[in-house]
Amino acid sequence: MLLTLVTFIPGIVGLIILALPSEKKSLIKWTAMAAAVVTFIISCMLLKDYHGQGEDKAIAVFDRQVATIVDDQVNDEGVRTKMRSAINLIKADYGKDGADGRGPSSYAGRVGLSLDDKETAQAWHDVWELTMAQGSVISENINYVEYGSWISSFNIHYFMGADGLSLPLVWLTALLGVICLGYSWNIEKATKAYFALFLMLQTGITGVFLALDFFLFYVFWEVVLLPMYFLIGFWGGPRRIYAAIKFFIYTLAGSVLMLIAMLAMYFHAGYDTFNVLTLIEAANTFSFDFQFWLFLGMFVAFAIKVPIFPFHTWLPDAHVQAPTAASVVLAGVLLKMGGYGFFRFSFTLCPNAGTGEIAMPIFGNFINFLAVLGVINIVYGAFCALAQKDFKSLVAYSSVSHMGFVLLGLAAMTDAGVQGAALQMFNHGLSSAMMFLIVGVIYDRAHHRNLDKFGGIGAQMPYYTGVATVGFFASLGLPGLNGFISEFLVFMGAYDAEGSSVAGMSHMFVYLAVPGIVLTAAYILWTIQRVFMGEMKSESYKKFPDLNFREVFALAPLGILCIVFGVWPRLILDFMDGSLSAIVRVVEAAAGS
Repeated sequence: MLLTLVTFIPGIVGLIILALPSEKKSLIKWTAMAAAVVTFIISCMLLKDYHGQGEDKAIAVFDRQVATIVDDQVNDEGVRTKMRSAINLIKADYGKDGADGRGPSSYAGRVGLSLDDKETAQAWHDVWELTMAQGSVISENINYVEYGSWISSFNIHYFMGADGLSLPLVWLTALLGVICLGYSWNIEKATKAYFALFLMLQTGITGVFLALDFFLFYVFWEVVLLPMYFLIGFWGGPRRIYAAIKFFIYTLAGSVLMLIAMLAMYFHAGYDTFNVLTLIEAANTFSFDFQFWLFLGMFVAFAIKVPIFPFHTWLPDAHVQAPTAASVVLAGVLLKMGGYGFFRFSFTLCPNAGTGEIAMPIFGNFINFLAVLGVINIVYGAFCALAQKDFKSLVAYSSVSHMGFVLLGLAAMTDAGVQGAALQMFNHGLSSAMMFLIVGVIYDRAHHRNLDKFGGIGAQMPYYTGVATVGFFASLGLPGLNGFISEFLVFMGAYDAEGSSVAGMSHMFVYLAVPGIVLTAAYILWTIQRVFMGEMKSESYKKFPDLNFREVFALAPLGILCIVFGVWPRLILDFMDGSLSAIVRVVEAAAGS
């Protein structure tokens, strides 16, 4: 129930807000803030109780569901006996590579179970799906499971679950929801629509991180698209229409390819299921060619969201034109949907395609190809950031660079590399959100973002300068702040990957990525010098007030968390360890087969 609440409270309140009178702006804002705060409290409860949810683990929930179906819904004792025999056969095949006949009809045939009766066939398909799902190593870490029939004729279920990979991102989404709504308190243009769309956007993003039915995941993935499109297109800058349409087209194109991959798995071998855990266990039966095309389709969809070079061009336009709070959500959690997709789907559903030889002799396999793209993102993004004169555009390209570390760590497929990649998603969500808020604060006063026209702001706005410095250095990766440990783990994991059975990544990837750190330091320090140091280039800057309560409310929590997670990263890594190790085991098993 908690997962349903944390997902749908924002969206439901958003719909309620649409029914409120437009002139009641204060009521609209407080209602939206109340929904965001309640959602954040629930996300904190999820984190607190995560390790103590034995009865709500996926394996335990599915076991009870299977027992209920076989014992209570099947009336014929002979059918029950055959179902139990088939269940034992499924369990005997757990983890087997290329085990023949993993579909529901195959197991039924092996025990002589007739599926002519529609009710029996449906009951057996549900039993098969749930029993298969129990065999996935990913299931060991899935908690808070909520499972029920949704569209039974197509075996589509309302299946929500959280693990150490998704929970930190859900918490971050809820935190940024509170911060963004507080920062948006001064929005007066179409206030009702703005706050309603923001809450609906939060529902979509949270659902993406929690849905474990592929169809349900796809619905949430698409829900995210429209609110962000309107937030950019209506409340954005001068070129907002162009940026919104570009964002929409890029994302929709990737979604179509993901939909094709999703349907291919559904119809493959008569599985007829969208259950992600079931498909992960069944992936052992997918041929290499089938996995290759699945991986490629999902790769494009997730690469656009990350974004990965050369699919990144929508991001700077969207960031520059979007209102500040929308940029915060976009960089803080929306980009993480792509990285999360690689973790949850690409490498668990297509592990052989990731590690097997492909028709690109330079790269050897898809994992090395990802490493190359990660290095390009890191270095190219940093070079582009260095060349920017628009403050917001610089921060946008810095996101391209920093998300490259996620790819490099994921491509290493070592424990340290994968931990660093997942931690980088979380840490970048904090530091990038803070950076966009920093840009928003100065833009509200100067009404421009030209870095060459700033100067001397540090003397006029000392508190703002101090908070901004924390955000800048967290993004730079200064030891003691959160950006350092994730980048360090990525480099360590990537360096250890040479000669491994999974990636066999060369040390050269690490050497090529290191200049990205130097370039990051260059554009960060140069930006600090241009904005805060030197003489003021305009007399109007002397009238700028320092941070107000609304801005402190938004910036202070992020600054504190950048320090806390920089000093004590185990707070997040302890949640992630089990889930990330399971993903590594899936890929290692495929590489060793």
